[in-house]
Amino acid sequence: MKKIARLKITERPKQTLRINLTLVLLAGLAHGCVSLEKIAANKMGNALASGGTAFTSDDDPELVGAAMPFSLKLMESLLDQVPEHQGLLYATVSGFTQYSYAFVQQKADLLEDTDLEAAFALRNRARRLYLRARGYGLRGLEANIPGFEAKLRESPLVAVKMTNVKEVPLLYWTASAWVSAIAISKEADLIGDLPIVDALIDRALELDESYDYGAIHSFLITYEMNRSKDGESPETRSRRHYKRAVELSNGSQAGPYVALAEAVSIPNQNRSEFLALLNKALAIDDGIRPEWRLANIIMQRRARWLLDRVDRYFL
Repeated sequence: MKKIARLKITERPKQTLRINLTLVLLAGLAHGCVSLEKIAANKMGNALASGGTAFTSDDDPELVGAAMPFSLKLMESLLDQVPEHQGLLYATVSGFTQYSYAFVQQKADLLEDTDLEAAFALRNRARRLYLRARGYGLRGLEANIPGFEAKLRESPLVAVKMTNVKEVPLLYWTASAWVSAIAISKEADLIGDLPIVDALIDRALELDESYDYGAIHSFLITYEMNRSKDGESPETRSRRHYKRAVELSNGSQAGPYVALAEAVSIPNQNRSEFLALLNKALAIDDGIRPEWRLANIIMQRRARWLLDRVDRYFL
């Protein structure tokens, strides 16, 4: 009995050692799995963020519209693994904003005449998607500038001075998502955020006015008509941005023409200008710049929709 007892006592340390080694190995394996997951997430995130022209050069908006939700949810899943991945955050804010406008808000506009309830539901969904996009844009800015969102809400003009040219894409898309949510919902608490949008988009313009072939100027064609500033009239500012957007895109994007027709020609009751601008948008050959094909097709669809409603807009 004593011999057996002694045997058990002498074996116990070895057993404990084996258990400890097993725990260490398991912990290392788990850590390795986490590291591998993050490496994989980073690599996939880089691939998604780089984009390419698989979507933008497609000539079938319905196909792209059906595929985008999967891509967006994939990016959200990857951000769970790498929450501060700059490329992914940029791709997610821009992706949700574009999807909401092209495939949710525009559908609501088309349904408005025949199914007001469905149009209302779609606009409410678009608002939620824009706000989700805004969240990713703010996360991207916050990752670069800790405490940025709190400072932005407290003092927008001071906060944006902390950004530099590398933040221009996030500044632009965050402003786009934010103002789109405001415009589609017109909620009082969101309308109060307009000074923040002003600060974001004006800083982006200041840092890189030629960003993405005039995207900021295209944004401001419509936006200038809805804010008051000292000096030039809103229309003068809007037309100046229109001219610059056309210059930077070499007249090959339909967006600036459609924007000016809606934002300026209708309020001014300038029917001939309205028609001329939309016909210019429709005349663009989507083969000239294949990477702009999808955007041009979508904006040309809107141009046709606006032309079909011309008698509603003009006396």
